[in-house]
Amino acid sequence: MIVKKSRFLYRFWTQESGLSGMLILLFMMHFIVIPFFGSYSRFMVAVNIFWMLFLFAGIIALSKHKKQAVLISIIPFLFIITQWINYFEHNIFILFADLILSVAIMLLLITLVLMKVLEPGPVTTYRIVGSIVVYMILVHFWSTLYLFLFQHIEGAFQITESKFSSNSDLASFMYFSYVCITSTGFGEIVPLHPLARSLVQIEVLTGVLYPVILIGRLVSDANFAVNKTGKNKE
Repeated sequence: MIVKKSRFLYRFWTQESGLSGMLILLFMMHFIVIPFFGSYSRFMVAVNIFWMLFLFAGIIALSKHKKQAVLISIIPFLFIITQWINYFEHNIFILFADLILSVAIMLLLITLVLMKVLEPGPVTTYRIVGSIVVYMILVHFWSTLYLFLFQHIEGAFQITESKFSSNSDLASFMYFSYVCITSTGFGEIVPLHPLARSLVQIEVLTGVLYPVILIGRLVSDANFAVNKTGKNKE
C-alpha cells in the first residue's frame, strides 16, 4: 500500500495539474476508445484495469491514513472479483452485485475528484477543469445504468440500428447519456420502460443543476478568498 510520490498515477491525485491529465484521459476514453474500440472486449478489459489502478492511486493519495485507504479499497477489490466471476458464471446475484459495485465505483471516483476540486485554497483553472471531469464521470455513470436496463429488460429502449460494425451498445449509451445530460435530445435512442424514462429525467435534471450549484460554490470560495486577502492587507 506504500506508493512513492514519483509514481505516475499517484501524481495525478497529489498535484492540481493532475486534473488536466484526468480530463485528457476521459476525453480519450469517451470520444476515441469507447466509440471506436468499445466492441473489442479484451481491449476494454485492459482499459478497465487501468482505471482500477487509477482509482487505487486516488484512494491511497487522498485517504487520511492507511486504515481508511484499506477500507475504501475494498470496493474496487470486490468489483474486480465480481467482474472476474461474472466472466465465467452468470447468475442473478452476480448480475446485481456487478451493477451495485459499478455504481459504487463511479460514485467513489466522483467523490475523490470533488475532494480535489473543493479542497481549501484559491479557485484555479485546474479546479474548473476538475468540475468538467466530474461532469464527464456523471455521463459515464448514467450510461452504465442505461446499458444495464437495455441488456436485461427487453424493450427498455428503442435504438436506431447502426450500419457501422465498430459501434457497440456501450458507445450508443455513452452517446445517449451526453445527449440527455445536455438536454439535446436527437431521438435516435428512445426510452420506453418507465424506469428508463425516470433515469433519463433525473439525468436531465442533474445536467441542469450540477453546473449551477458547483459554479456557485466555486464563485463563493473565490469571493471568500478575495475578501480574506483584502482584510489581511488592511
